[in-house]
Amino acid sequence: MALICGVMILVSRNPVNSAMFLVLTMGSLAALFVLLEAFFLALIQILVYAGAVMVLFLFVIMLLDLKVEERRKIKIWGIGGAVVAVGAILAIFFKCLGNTPLDATRAPNFHADPIDLGKVLFSDYLLPFEIVSILLLIAMVGVILLSKKDLK
Repeated sequence: MALICGVMILVSRNPVNSAMFLVLTMGSLAALFVLLEAFFLALIQILVYAGAVMVLFLFVIMLLDLKVEERRKIKIWGIGGAVVAVGAILAIFFKCLGNTPLDATRAPNFHADPIDLGKVLFSDYLLPFEIVSILLLIAMVGVILLSKKDLK
């Protein structure tokens, strides 16, 4: 369901429908956390991402003048930026495929409390955590650039 909703986010022409498919994707990811018996992560996934972040996304979608966006021309630096972003994501993906899997002694304990989860997150998984924070910063800058008016 997560993969199907993820594809529907990309295929949908209406931004509100895409946002709703994103909510379904976040909900199915929370279900995967429940299957892994990571109940705290499932709860945080629903409360933070499917709740608060999606409300912000919907506010931004409603505030944007989408008719102006349809008339805006595609610029070459936008295509170049997209190519660089896709290349970076593919490089990270192939780097992760090359890593050896974790052995059972180093695998994170999903039954841990939030303190243990924080220790693991900020020690073993600090780099992915920082990458996600940089991606969120880039998304915020993109929203600001999309929402500003053209001054001509």
